[in-house]
Order: sequence, then C-alpha cells, then structure tokens
Amino acid sequence: MASRSRRPARPARRVGPRSRADRQLAVGRLAVTRKKISILGATGSVGGSTLDLIDRNPERFEVGALTAARNVAKLADAAVRTRARLAVIADPGLLPELEERLSGSGCRAATGREALCQAAAEADFVMAAIVGCAGLEPVMAAISSGRTVALANKEALVTAGELMTKAARRSNARILPVDSEHNAIFQCLAGNREEDVARLVLTASGGPFRSWARSDMGGITPEQAVAHPNWTMGAKISVDSATMMNKGLELIEAHHLFRLPENRIDILVHPQSVIHSMVEYVDGSVLAQLGSPDMRIPIASALAWPERMTTPSERLDLQKIGQLTFEAPDVTRFPALRVARDALKAGGAAPVILNAANEEAVAAFLGRRIGFLDIVATVEEALARMGVGAPQSIAEVIDIDRQARAMANRLMSELAA
Repeated sequence: MASRSRRPARPARRVGPRSRADRQLAVGRLAVTRKKISILGATGSVGGSTLDLIDRNPERFEVGALTAARNVAKLADAAVRTRARLAVIADPGLLPELEERLSGSGCRAATGREALCQAAAEADFVMAAIVGCAGLEPVMAAISSGRTVALANKEALVTAGELMTKAARRSNARILPVDSEHNAIFQCLAGNREEDVARLVLTASGGPFRSWARSDMGGITPEQAVAHPNWTMGAKISVDSATMMNKGLELIEAHHLFRLPENRIDILVHPQSVIHSMVEYVDGSVLAQLGSPDMRIPIASALAWPERMTTPSERLDLQKIGQLTFEAPDVTRFPALRVARDALKAGGAAPVILNAANEEAVAAFLGRRIGFLDIVATVEEALARMGVGAPQSIAEVIDIDRQARAMANRLMSELAA
C-alpha cells in the first residue's frame, strides 16, 4: 500500500479489539465531524455510487468539489443537491451552460486543468474516479498536497506508480484502493505484517467470453462485450473485462499499492465474483474478502475508513449461491494477461504504452473500427515498436501516453488498409 511508508497500510494500529467506550467515542466523533470530500469523475459509475452513499449519509460527509468530463446536467444536479462549493467541467465549451445551471446555488463553476487540480485539493478526502490518463494530474495534485486519496482510477498507478508512491511517501498522503480486488486485499492485510505475506491472489470473473473458444472470438460485437455477467460498469472497463486486460492492469496496480513483486501476485478466475481477492500468508492461512458484486461495498469501505458504514447492497447469501468455483486463467485465449505481466516485468515506459494503446484500441473497437481480437494485438505491437525510458515526471508520462496513442492509431490504420 502506498502511503506513509513502503509497508502495506494497515487500517488500524490498535492491539486487540476496541472497547465499547472506544466505539461509542468513534460514533460520537462521526456525529460532529463531517468528512470533506471531492469527487473527481462524479458523473461516472463510481462517482454515481459514491454520491448515492453520500446522499444516504449526509451527516457524515460534506462535498467540496465535483468534476465531470461533459455531462453538464448530471454534474450541476449533483452539485446543487450536495451543496458543493466547486463544480468543474473538463470541456471548456460547456462552461457557460454549467454556470447557468448553477446560477444562484452558491456553487462556483470552472473549467480547465488548473481548476481540476484545485478540485483535487479542495477537500481532505478525494475520490479519484476519472477514467484514463485524464486523471493523472489531479490525482498527483491530491497526493502531493497530502490528501487521503480513494483511488478508483487504476490508470494512475499503472502509468505513474513509482512517481505517485514516492510522492505519497514525501507528503504523508494515504492511498486507499477502491477497485473491488485491491480493496479486498487491503481489508485482508489489516493487522498483519508485510513479511508474513506469501502472495496476493486477484480474482477475475473471466468476463462474458470465459468459456468461448478463441476461434469464435473474432466476430464479437461491442454489444456482447459490454454485457458483463456480474457487474454493472462503463463500456471501457466492460471491454477490458471481456479481454481480461482489466486484470492485467490490476496486476500492475497491485504491485505498486502493496509493494510486492510480480511473481508473488497471482490471478485466479472465479466466475461467481463473490470472493473479490485473497491474501496467502507464510503459515498457509488464506484470508479472503467476500461480498455481493456491488461497487458500493468497496467504495463505502474507503469512504468510511477506518470505520465502517451501512450500504444498501444486497447481503451475501452463500446458501442461495450454493457453490464457488475457480479455474486458472487461459493466457492463450486471453493473451492480455501475458502482455500486461510482461509490461510490468519490463518496467520503464512499458506500462504507460500498454495502457494508452489499450485505451485507443478499446475506443476503436467500440466504434466498430477494429475487431475484438485486434485490441490486444494492437497493444502488443505498440509495445514491440516503442522503446522509451522510464518517465521522470507526470509531464513525461503524458508525453509517452501521447506517443503511444499515436502509434496505436497508426497500427489500427494499417489493419484497416
């Protein structure tokens, strides 16, 4: 866990269970102290789930700032409802509409890179849910300011993991993982020593094509790829789940979060999505975190940390589920897992190239410009053709990202020719 030290962060440093008086004191603190939060990417799936939990617990949270890419109506509605002080729209052409919608609300409308970074520093707690490299600068701004960052944007650590974890150690910022798999590991590590961890196990649903033959995947449509069997997610992450690139990106993120080498992080296919990940210890014990496939559970874990909060999520009924099954991932049918692991081993700019090329290829697939199997093929070829040293700043990460996107688009043009 990237936080105050190189050791995995522990949600508590108490010895033994807390007394009733301790628990009552904590409840009393919550009653009088509202956590000030900013949500980067407030109109997306994670942002919407975060707002749902805040709406249900208004006594616990105060909203400082909300941001969105283009959804002005949804952003303005959320800003007015939560009494946010700042609303930032990424598209400058939409600022006049946002200003009009917020007129008389007391919420200031803004746009641009500086406003986005200001939103990240507007609160003590930042929910970072901007998809892709667009979230890099505001996340770094929050970390550099010593904020607690609940990280739902996996691309931040995939592309700039070393830079961000070093910045977190300098500023005493704390990074709390929101991805269900990393949040599960975070919970399973609580109260245990780093040296006692044997390995981490990231679970994967396998996506909608888990049992398909590779020969049948060439004709997969965007509609089929976004229809995840367990989770309700945005189009891009749903396609990543279908190719299993999401698990490759999570492997890289887990390496930076928990400071474990690639060969001590395994991936296990678990179609029911009940066990969200596991930690194996040196004595042979394996701790797992279980829950319904509802992102409000890991979001609530981060929002309330180091306490807990009630969610409306469906309660887990193992008797109803009946059985949990597991299988090894097939890297022949899903080569994204191998490509991502190789990128982590290579280090340097490879993870940046991996992420950028994948984003461009997924967008092209959703736009019906390339086929499903062309997504990972494009990523692998971009990695083979580019050789860039390790980035030393966020600006360099963004420049490598730009080059990799250009390369991916050239490769896809060649495919279409």
